[in-house]
Amino acid sequence: MDWIRSWKTTLFSLLGDVPIDLRPFISSISIDGTSATTIILDSNTGEPLWRPFLYNESCPDALPFVKAIAPANHTVCSGTSTLCKLVSWWNNEGASKKSAVLLHQADWLLWFLHGKLGVSDYNNALKVGYDPELESYPSWLLSQPYSELLPSVKAPGTVIGLLKEAIRTELGFPKDCAVCTGTTDSIAAFLAARATEPGKAVTSLGSTLAIKLLSTSRIEDARFGVYSHRLDDKWLVGGASNTGGAVLRQIFTDEQLQKLSEHINPMEASPLDYYPLKAAGERFPVADPKMLPRLNPRPQSDVEYLHGILESMARIEAKAYSLLKELGATQVEEVFTAGGGAKNEKWTKIRERVLGLPVRRATQTEAAYGAALLALKAKQSNI
Repeated sequence: MDWIRSWKTTLFSLLGDVPIDLRPFISSISIDGTSATTIILDSNTGEPLWRPFLYNESCPDALPFVKAIAPANHTVCSGTSTLCKLVSWWNNEGASKKSAVLLHQADWLLWFLHGKLGVSDYNNALKVGYDPELESYPSWLLSQPYSELLPSVKAPGTVIGLLKEAIRTELGFPKDCAVCTGTTDSIAAFLAARATEPGKAVTSLGSTLAIKLLSTSRIEDARFGVYSHRLDDKWLVGGASNTGGAVLRQIFTDEQLQKLSEHINPMEASPLDYYPLKAAGERFPVADPKMLPRLNPRPQSDVEYLHGILESMARIEAKAYSLLKELGATQVEEVFTAGGGAKNEKWTKIRERVLGLPVRRATQTEAAYGAALLALKAKQSNI
């Protein structure tokens, strides 16, 4: 899969899909991207120096090097962290290190629009080691030879510059259309849900299962894949499990998921105990790169099988929220659901029973809506 080409093509396809009569009113643009999706570029040409490292890709070869410099149980002490990906690339003999720069998926796509290479936001930069509380990279990271690759970091929703003239002219966007720093997809989903009080949480049921809980306390513990993103003066505590929609789509079509779900009684607990993963490796609430999927035994009834998988995913979610409480985060009081899984009402009822909490679909379930709110915030702050 040529990810680089597909992401760029999709970006400009989306811009081209904006109705012509609305284009003159587009005042600002932001983008959300998957956390820890890492791209290393030549800072002179902007050309990728290596294939992109995807969000769920683990680099265990780099983990001993990262653990040797980072504080114990730091967010970067996970094989899937951006820093591990950077170190893995740096240690490769074929790496062309001169004039290299690291960007995250959202940073890279935004660069096409504003043209200033090497700018990120503190949500995306968290897993490369940036400290959003101190608003700087820590000294243990800056002392490393690869620190020269690190991007400059701004708050999410900060204006970087105006939309490139060539793009603006071609598409008919206004002269003062601003491009601002972005965020990660799960942060954008949280923003979209408008969950503003501590104790409110958002579970994003997309390809993976991502959890974000608004807390007054910052929690970091790489042993469990737990980390905190800054959100103004509070913290979004959580992590991302590799279970989720990608596992379901491996087994069922969308049509099957819809039809089979209709026959599930969400008030009855499934006796089946699975750990649904697409491939080996889990990040949260258990950080185990060698954990194997557990999807057997498979009953004859597909309805029972789907029920068992959905129930098992709900148990993983419940374990995640319980873990956050144990580690000192604000107690979860209500869960909003975003992502494609939010459409499945039977799954929502199962999760409500397993979690023992009110669970409801967010009014806006698309992460892109949260990115749009960031863009609006950026524009308003510059008026």
